[in-house]
Amino acid sequence: MDVSTHKDALLRKRSEILSAGAGAKPIQSTEGTSSRQGDLADQATGNNEVHIQLKLKQTDAKILQAIEEALWRIEQGTYGVCRDCGEPVAAARLNAIPWTRVCITCKEKQSAG
Repeated sequence: MDVSTHKDALLRKRSEILSAGAGAKPIQSTEGTSSRQGDLADQATGNNEVHIQLKLKQTDAKILQAIEEALWRIEQGTYGVCRDCGEPVAAARLNAIPWTRVCITCKEKQSAG
């Protein structure tokens, strides 16, 4: 298996997440708004946007962690081996999700459980 292609993909994705995080808008404060009905609706929308931003940041953080682990596995020579069953992960799965830790069979077992 040629891991250099996967390593390049991992490094690109890591850079993409890090640069997106650096350019993120600061979370807007809703202090100082009056309690008129329109402002309450705007505040609710703002709170929802904050919630979505936080979810995205959490997802990005999880992907970043998985990318770091995948890069470490490349260094260790264990990249592309399923963490759960020890079998090789299919190339198509690694191409789609280069930071994956498990083969599709083990992933389906996790999802079913």
